[in-house]
Amino acid sequence: MERSVVVGILGLGTVGSGVIQIVNDHQQELMHQVGRPISIGKVLVKDKEKPRTVLIDKEKLTEEPADILHNPDIDVVIEVMGGVQEARDYILQALKNKKHVVTANKDLMALYGAELLKVAADNSCDLFFEASVAGGIPIIRGLTEGLASDRITQMMGIVNGTTNYILTKMDQEGRDYAEVLKEAQELGFAESDPTSDVEGLDAARKMAILATLGFSTDVALEDVVVRGITTVTTEDMEYCRQLGYVLKLIGLAKRQEGRIEITVQPMLLPDNHPLASVDNEYNAVYVYGEAIGETMFYGPGAGSLPTATAIVSDLITVVKNLVLGVNGRSISTPLFAKELKSDEEVEAKYFLRLHVKDETGTFKALTSLFAQEDVSFEKLLQWPLEEEQPAAEVVIITHTTSRAVYERIYNALENMDVVIDIKSTYRVEGGHQ
Repeated sequence: MERSVVVGILGLGTVGSGVIQIVNDHQQELMHQVGRPISIGKVLVKDKEKPRTVLIDKEKLTEEPADILHNPDIDVVIEVMGGVQEARDYILQALKNKKHVVTANKDLMALYGAELLKVAADNSCDLFFEASVAGGIPIIRGLTEGLASDRITQMMGIVNGTTNYILTKMDQEGRDYAEVLKEAQELGFAESDPTSDVEGLDAARKMAILATLGFSTDVALEDVVVRGITTVTTEDMEYCRQLGYVLKLIGLAKRQEGRIEITVQPMLLPDNHPLASVDNEYNAVYVYGEAIGETMFYGPGAGSLPTATAIVSDLITVVKNLVLGVNGRSISTPLFAKELKSDEEVEAKYFLRLHVKDETGTFKALTSLFAQEDVSFEKLLQWPLEEEQPAAEVVIITHTTSRAVYERIYNALENMDVVIDIKSTYRVEGGHQ
């Protein structure tokens, strides 16, 4: 029998425990897949005496990174410790020591992916990161292998389970943001500090990774226009429903004539759009290719076993490459120079909710402003408000316009005498444009 492929694991939290469980429980299937046994050599932990939820020989636990990174018996390093700088240092050391690496670290790959991939290629090592985006959904392998022959023009999706859970409960149960966030934290769907999720940063990191791979260009995190969900209200969702839309936090990456746009923000989707029915903590990514047309990847976006499944799938690929002697050859550098769209080139429809004075001339002033910018209304609703002064609530969905034009309109509305308050505004997406 061929010698066992030995794995070192950096971190033994929820995901690391899931990896060990799958490797231990699926030995027969793994042996069938790769023709070699796979064993756990060492696992880096902070405290060897801490009680564990997964069965593992205590002798395999270590508090010294060198026991994995400089161990000549370890072939593959799996990084599930989280964080950025320390994880980067460890992965760089592993690659320089000719060890293949599998990581689930989206923050790391969004910030240092290009550097790590170059070091991996220089050392003929594999570096795989399927689990860094959308948990157990094989979206990265889908882009780099399944759709490798196509030219991807657009990717849009729900890539953060925490925010999708919050927006689903607000929409379906009419509860406010703060109440649902507290519930999500109690259930373990949201961190005690939810900033990365609710401000859209987690989703932005994932979209930077997807855009880099899907468009074969070097997209940085700062290239992503980001807006979170903290200002979304149940009133907004009610109006969306009345107009035939659902409000979701959407990651969107578009490429047109070589120029790209990447954004994460709350968006209105038609209620018959495939992403509109993706609820709770589930993730989904809609991909458009010139040849294949439309495809969608759907499934659990987080959790111990779904994420661990993606990690072990990457591990299987590493071992298959090891058997064939082709490690490091699947890493490719970006093909195209990055060209971002300007605000004048980014086009969309917009939802706008205003409180205005209910008096003669108000509607004329509003329509004149939009007409000056050559922007027409697709939908318009108006209701009286019960306040001391005569006032009305106006909800508008515009026809397609550029982001630059819409920002001019928005700024002008803030300074109009007839406008009492701008309650909310969101982008509207209907699919491939």
